[in-house]
Amino acid sequence: MKLVLTKKPKNVTIIEGFPGFGLIGTIATEFLMEHLETEKIGIVEMDEIPAMIAIHQNKVIEPISIHYNKEYNMVLIHAINIGKDLGWKVADVVADLAKQLTAKEIISLEGVGSPNPDAGRVFYYATEDGKVSKRLAGIAAPLSEGIIVGVTGALLARNINIPILALFAEAKSNMPDSKAAAEIIKALDVYSGLKVDPKPLYKQAEMFEKKLQGILQKSKD
Repeated sequence: MKLVLTKKPKNVTIIEGFPGFGLIGTIATEFLMEHLETEKIGIVEMDEIPAMIAIHQNKVIEPISIHYNKEYNMVLIHAINIGKDLGWKVADVVADLAKQLTAKEIISLEGVGSPNPDAGRVFYYATEDGKVSKRLAGIAAPLSEGIIVGVTGALLARNINIPILALFAEAKSNMPDSKAAAEIIKALDVYSGLKVDPKPLYKQAEMFEKKLQGILQKSKD
């Protein structure tokens, strides 16, 4: 597994969304890439998964790609496939990226299962809770009990001297959930001030859901 960068902006905020419950992270980062003006500045080369990529709208969709938005000095990690049981290795790559770009914060977007997903609730866990609780008051509740798996769990278990904020949106099932992804984007907007217009959010999130379903199906085929 190798991190390849063509540019190295400094003092960035990193937002990562890896495939997980409801594909929340992937849908949300896809939305941000469409909403914000970004350029691809890197990829993660992986020998641990089958040699396979997706083509969408005449563009290559790598398993993990890295994109930069200059306006907010923000780096987005977009992922559609990280293989099986590679959370620790991918977390090490994210930590390396954060070190090279002198990141000031890592924000993780995740989905969690819920017996009552229609509530549209969002939870958070932060390694430094001071400013986070104030910014997210009324929009997200602290996660007091739970199990965090995958890349986000591995990042939180690592000794990384960078603040980490994990946002969790309740999803209906393990199928792509655009509504839950929209809820997590709204919470991220409140926290980061990205000026996302909430009115078309659900419709656009549904579009990304269908697009991702198509990519995943083609990859499966």
